[in-house]
Amino acid sequence: MSLAPDPTRAMKALHRLRADADQPVCAYVYDLDALRRHAEWMMSLLPARCEVFYAAKANAEPPVLRTLRPIVHGFEAASGGELRWLHEHEPGSRLLFGGPGKLDEELALAVSLPDCAIHVESVGELTRLAAIAERAERRVPVFLRMNIALPALGSTRLMMGGRPSPFGLDEDALPDALACLRASPWLALQGFHFHLMSHQPDVDTHLALVDACLAAVARWRQAYGVETTVVNVGGGFGVDYAEPSRSFDWARFCAGLDERLARYPAMTLRFEPGRYVSVACGFYAMEVLDIKRNHGRWFAIARGGTHHFRTPAAQGHDHPFVTVRRGGAPVVADEEVTLVGQLCTPKDVLARDQRLATLAPGDWLVFTLAGAYAWNISHQHFLMHPPPTMLFV
Repeated sequence: MSLAPDPTRAMKALHRLRADADQPVCAYVYDLDALRRHAEWMMSLLPARCEVFYAAKANAEPPVLRTLRPIVHGFEAASGGELRWLHEHEPGSRLLFGGPGKLDEELALAVSLPDCAIHVESVGELTRLAAIAERAERRVPVFLRMNIALPALGSTRLMMGGRPSPFGLDEDALPDALACLRASPWLALQGFHFHLMSHQPDVDTHLALVDACLAAVARWRQAYGVETTVVNVGGGFGVDYAEPSRSFDWARFCAGLDERLARYPAMTLRFEPGRYVSVACGFYAMEVLDIKRNHGRWFAIARGGTHHFRTPAAQGHDHPFVTVRRGGAPVVADEEVTLVGQLCTPKDVLARDQRLATLAPGDWLVFTLAGAYAWNISHQHFLMHPPPTMLFV
């Protein structure tokens, strides 16, 4: 199944919205049926002894979570705020809680929840957690997040491990962490957590990453006598915004997991994808307000901008889009046009120098692949523009 989005249902929702509105369109549209089909396809290919937890930081809109709830094994939170949100909107779901710099009150919340495992980032955090669990008299499932060396796997645009970083424990700290765990009857080591690279497009590299994590845990099991069976390899499956068909090949990846699991019959693999799950279900629509020529270049100014949809600026790319003509007299024909929003900053650019057959005020620019790290990572209050309309279809 390709990540190439089908905007048909989104367009119908936008036309209904515009028919009832007296303002130019600015909206997010989420196709929940497309999200469900994609998630079910992902799970259908997953081998036995594999689990998928959805990383809520990608998109934690309640309808998105509700759609995914019966499909995935649970949800991952990367902050105390996300943990509270998930507990509120998905009570009863299995939860994972990770991220650096956890507050004591956030650890206490995680300890109080009935089915929440905690990814511990340091020996200091583990020590604080042991004291909190003892006061609560709750036995807490723990994963140690590890930052292991990856000398042969190269790098991606976003590396969290394999080099000095704030994330996870150095392997040299493992004996101290295990000593802390053995000293506390309230902490139960369930496994090891790795999230070492993101935006990773190559299947063979990701399979090699899985190999490295499984081998490390097998080595620790033998060296330290730990009986953990769950190896969480994180997410990081790459999405190619310019050409979705070149995105991470999930089917080939899943086919390659059987061989790895056969070598480690005691192990269960866990994954935490976010972007790869929800990116294709979202669309961000802006209605063109003005078209102007300035210093020899054309600009289309549309309602909204990067304060709603920060993805292009965050990724440093020209975001894919489709234009929807709405019948006005074209201002440009077969011209290169830069697509911008309403912000008074030259950084408010969603796509540069795009060749357009025609464009007029009132037309729509509908940006695809807007279902992950989009609205939720944007500087939403900058200049106090109103938020976009949210549509779930």
